[in-house]
Order: sequence, then C-alpha cells, then structure tokens
Amino acid sequence: MLSAATLVYCLFIFGGGAQLFRDSDTGWHIRSGEWILAHRTLPATDPYSFSKAGEPWFLWEWGSGVLMGLVHRVDGLRGLAALVAVALAACSWMWCRLNFASGGDFFLTALLAPLMITTTSLHWLARPHVFSWLFLLGALLYAEAHAGLDEARSKSAPARFGWAQFLGISAVTAVWANLHASFLLAPAIAGVYAISHFVRPLLWPLESRMERAKARWFLCAGLAAAVGSFLNPYGWRLHAHVISYLLNDDLTSHVAEFQSFNFHDKDATQIALTMAVAALGGFLALGRGRLSHFLLAVVFLWGGLRSARVLPLVALAILPLANGAMTDALRAARGLRQPVRQMLDNALSYSSRIRVIDARLPGAGFLAVVAVACLLLLGAPVFSSHIGFSKNNFPVDAAAAVEKLPSAARLLASDSYGGYMIYRFNGARKVYFDGRSDFYGADFMKQYLVLVNARPGWQEIVRSFGFTHALLPDESALKASLEQAGWVPLYKDHVATLLEAR
Repeated sequence: MLSAATLVYCLFIFGGGAQLFRDSDTGWHIRSGEWILAHRTLPATDPYSFSKAGEPWFLWEWGSGVLMGLVHRVDGLRGLAALVAVALAACSWMWCRLNFASGGDFFLTALLAPLMITTTSLHWLARPHVFSWLFLLGALLYAEAHAGLDEARSKSAPARFGWAQFLGISAVTAVWANLHASFLLAPAIAGVYAISHFVRPLLWPLESRMERAKARWFLCAGLAAAVGSFLNPYGWRLHAHVISYLLNDDLTSHVAEFQSFNFHDKDATQIALTMAVAALGGFLALGRGRLSHFLLAVVFLWGGLRSARVLPLVALAILPLANGAMTDALRAARGLRQPVRQMLDNALSYSSRIRVIDARLPGAGFLAVVAVACLLLLGAPVFSSHIGFSKNNFPVDAAAAVEKLPSAARLLASDSYGGYMIYRFNGARKVYFDGRSDFYGADFMKQYLVLVNARPGWQEIVRSFGFTHALLPDESALKASLEQAGWVPLYKDHVATLLEAR
C-alpha cells in the first residue's frame, strides 16, 4: 500500500513530472547515456564544454546514464519520470521490509513513513542516486537476514559462506559500482556488522563462538563486495577518484548538496524529527545489544549533519532500525502501571495481527494495477504537458534565442543552466560550466564563483575565456555588471537574459 501511495504521491501530488527535473544534471546524464549507446564505448574526454574541452573525464555513473538514455530514447522525459517514480515506489516497499526485518512494529512503520517520504523527497530527482537507494536497502535487508540479533536467532551461526554467496554479492556490487559512487557502502556495511559481532561478546554475556562465526561471515561478505566493486571500466581508479573527490573539502565545500541542511528553514520540522527518531533508535539499539544498529546510526547521523545529501539515507537506512529498537524497548518496558502496560501489550499484539494479515494480502498485483493506471494517466495532456524542465527555473524559452547564435559563440552561463543546455542542444552547443564538479575541480569552481558573483577580477576571467554571449538569471550580480560594461540584451524573460558583448 505504501509503495502505491508513494507512486501516486510522486507523480500527481508532489508534481514529479517537473519536480524530478529540478536539477539540470539530469540533462548531461541523459545525453551521456545516449552517447554511449550510439558509440558503444565510454567517452574518454569531455564532449560538452569549451572551457575544458578534450580533458580526461571520469564518467563514474555510466550505467545509470545508459539506463536513463535508453528510457529517454523510448519515451522521452515522460518515460524517465515514470522510471524514477517506480524506483521510488520500490524503495518504499523495501523500506517497509527492512522495518519488519529489524523487528519493527506495523503501526510504528506507518507513523514513520511520512518522515521517510518527507526526508527522501529532498532528493527526489531524476539522477543516478535514486537507483543506489535500492541497493542500499537491499544490502541492509541481506545483512539483517544473516545477523540474527534477536534472541531466537542469535544462538545459531549463519550458514557457511560459500562460492555461490561470494559470486552473488560480487555481481550485485559490480552492478552498483557501475550505477553510482555509493557502492562503497556495500563493503562498509558488511564491515560494521563484522566489527559489531567481534565486539559484542566483550560487552555482553554472549556466546563468543557464534558471534565470531557471524563476524567471519560478514568479513567474507565485505571481501566479496569489495572484489565486485572493481568490476568496472576504470578498475581501482574509480575507487581512487571517488575517495579523492569525497575527501576534497576544498571542492565539496562549494557544492550546495554537500553543505549542512538549514534546520532553521520553515519546512525543517520533519527533517529534525527524522534525525531525532534516528538518534533515539540508535541509543535504544545499543541498550538492547544491537551494536551494528548503533554504529550505523552514529555514522549516518554524523553524515547527515555534515551533508544534506546524506539525510535521505538516514531516513531510508536508520528509521527502520530505530523502529526495531523502539519496538523492543516497548515490549521490554518495566515498572509501568498495570493499565498502561496492558494497553501497550494490547496495541503491540493487535499490530502483530495486522502485520500477519498484511503479509497475506496479494500486494504485488495491487501495485501492478496502480502502476499501470498511473503510467497511463501520466500520458494524459493535463499531466504530460507539465513533464520536463520547468520554464520557471530553466531558460526553456531563452534557448530558442541561444539556438540562433553563431556556432562559434562562447556562452557564459551559470552552472545551474549547464546541464539543461547540454540536454537541450544534445551537446552541440558547448557550455562553460555545468554540475560535474569532480571534473571541473576546486580551482575552476573558485574562479567561477569570482566570476558569477562579479567579485574583483571578474573582468580578467571574461577576457581570458573570450566570452561572446552570456545567459544569466535575472537576479545575477554578473548580469548587472555586464550590462554596466556595455553588453547588449538580445533576449529577456522572467527567468533569464541573453546578453551579447560589444
């Protein structure tokens, strides 16, 4: 039911037809995937910019690009919106499974669902990270199935780690590594579970032999995941590139989604609640001996406080584990007044019966019917006319004026427009800058900030790149400075202005 609700909400209430395309990076992902499909190889150098033309380019999410490009070939942006919405619905289904796998309560799952939807919707975008969420949830479900942290299963060691499991984990991680850079989470999660099982007998009176057997199992799983991650076109260089990018504070400090979330924002209440519930669950998990859940909560909460893009991972990965810890705490609560204890027991018992009924319902068929109905409805003109990059955020109308410029024109445009321009002109109109921050690098980004904010020295940068035209938002400080310098408006609307140098 939650999966179907997520699908309907994403497409028709959240406005996924436009909201999923509110980040222009979608544009270059699509065109890169189509480039690979056309040339049957990966681009080795940058095909999109004139500022760094011909320089080596790491297309580290090429698999997602191919998937997006293929869907775009078949059904354009409508098909891509449908693909992402279905992926988000699948995430909701797996999220529910993780709640139950960790011992969570049915009613608590329903209460936590709005927090999960609200928090993840911060990053509901037609970009590769959405596909990586499926792999993250799958990794945690697989880990929970073999951890045996509950009392009934903790007395038995997992089955011996065999070649079938090694090859299976390696294959899945290889797919993940070619879709998104978060593949490093696969061996990291296995490592957290391995460490927790090694340490648990030192903190609690547990059977050491069983815990060591589980630790060895997760070490083997982590090794399999690590081996699989090297099955990509770049080999070990992909790992080095991703790690160097993530550790480059000089670069990531200038990328908005790597900045801390503004908890003073008027819509931040549910995000704060998500973090609070996750923290509570982490401490309750430690009290119940679930060390792996506590460690995961600490790591993801720390990441969420540092970077807004980690917040959806907190909602997806930690809220279900918090549900299991809170349910355990409610069942084990002592010292309550008898009426309160009785009411709590009745609620937990009733919730368990509802869960049994829910498990028997044929949800797959219902979801399939809802999905088909949504996809058909998405083709209706009232909805299909609003699918794509919004005219209120991107230079959709101004692109017609840009198309008339000479082919040798050097267009100065903001990074938020770069991906859209790559998409709109299929890479034929070269851009100055776009969202590939790892490709352009920290020095280029600093130079860009000087330019776009019209700080001292911006004139020298304009001369050095030989810009002939500029496409800038109306509120841009650089736009006003260029007009003062004598640049002439060729086109203007409520979103962007196209200027030409004297």
